[in-house]
Amino acid sequence: MSDKTLFERIVAREIPAQIVYEDANYIAIRDIAPRAPVHLLVIPKKVSTRLDEIVDEAEMGRLMLTALRVARTQLSDYRLIVNVGRGGGQEVFHTHVHILGGWEEGSPVGFGI
Repeated sequence: MSDKTLFERIVAREIPAQIVYEDANYIAIRDIAPRAPVHLLVIPKKVSTRLDEIVDEAEMGRLMLTALRVARTQLSDYRLIVNVGRGGGQEVFHTHVHILGGWEEGSPVGFGI
């Protein structure tokens, strides 16, 4: 059994995914269990378990700028969500940013992910 995270296996092309963006540091894929009409994940290739492990400001900035760049290619209005820790709703312990959108009249009230 592999010790790699699901996202490491996607980056390594061990598991198929619908890739919508990729550069040297990030990959963006369509979520396989979408919670919005458009649900993408921006995943750093460099592994950190959770967002608050990233202490380098430039690295944090690159992650968010990449998420914005990907979102803008797909949507005009969107939400960016980062779950941090199990109690914060994180299910895959490899930092990632959710991009959600595509609702005709805004996201559902109380929408959570």
